[in-house]
Amino acid sequence: MFDSPLSASAYDVLAVKPDASDDDLRRAYRLRLRQTHPDTGGDAAVFVQVQRAWELVGTPDARAAYDRGHGFGDAASFAPDAPQWRPRSRPADTRPRARSFGQPGGWRRERYLTLIREWAGRGVDLPDPYDPALVRSAPHDIRRLLADALAEEATARLVGDLGMGYTVWHDVAADPRDPEVKLDHIVLGPSGLYALLSEDFGAPVRTKRGELIGDAVEGSPIARLVLTARGLGRSAKVKFSGAVVVLPDDDVATAIEELGRVKGLPVAVVGRSALATVLRRGVTGAREIGGNELFDVRTRLQQVMRFA
Repeated sequence: MFDSPLSASAYDVLAVKPDASDDDLRRAYRLRLRQTHPDTGGDAAVFVQVQRAWELVGTPDARAAYDRGHGFGDAASFAPDAPQWRPRSRPADTRPRARSFGQPGGWRRERYLTLIREWAGRGVDLPDPYDPALVRSAPHDIRRLLADALAEEATARLVGDLGMGYTVWHDVAADPRDPEVKLDHIVLGPSGLYALLSEDFGAPVRTKRGELIGDAVEGSPIARLVLTARGLGRSAKVKFSGAVVVLPDDDVATAIEELGRVKGLPVAVVGRSALATVLRRGVTGAREIGGNELFDVRTRLQQVMRFA
């Protein structure tokens, strides 16, 4: 909520302009509380959003922090020519991390920057292509690119904390002819080999018959994920243990929803905060990988690995 390029901003929820005075903002908040309160016929979900919006912009310090950009421009720290991606450094954290390769969200960030500049127009200076006002005024397809890039980066930070027993590949190209055919992440560890899809639809989603559904869902993302994983598995001569769709916590009804087998592969849809739990314990029906087999699978993947 509020931290996605696809979601309504705190100002939208309060029905004021971003440059509204503090007094106007306070009056708008009180009005929205009366309009949305369940006891007066309002929507309880919107009532909660109004309160959350006030928490984000209700004080000068909070508002200043919110206006700086909601983290839209906070790319993970990495060296573009380095073999291993590393998240933003945390000096106090000395725990062993998973071995990580590739640039999470990199393809979509690059595509976003290209399209946002084309949309703004030739000769227009964009000192900050991640400015919240600019992002939220852009067409949906452009905002969606940035939302998914941020989602991939958030997942990368989580899987990096799994520990040295895991190897992770990000932004893996599955079809050299089409850069959009890719796996956001591949995670290999004792619980198995998993293909991950990191998404942010900007709205709650549900599942039906092994697929995601919702007003913002286009196509068949789970079926596409499974087919892409199976194709890469054939190229590397390995078998994926399962597939996991990672969504913002606010957009899923339950933290972990296991869908059973979809086209022969166990699939789970999880909220972001539950991802580490799922990857450590595995998905029901998924085959674990241990001992020498883990090293063999890693070697086979490295031999065919290409990045988007």
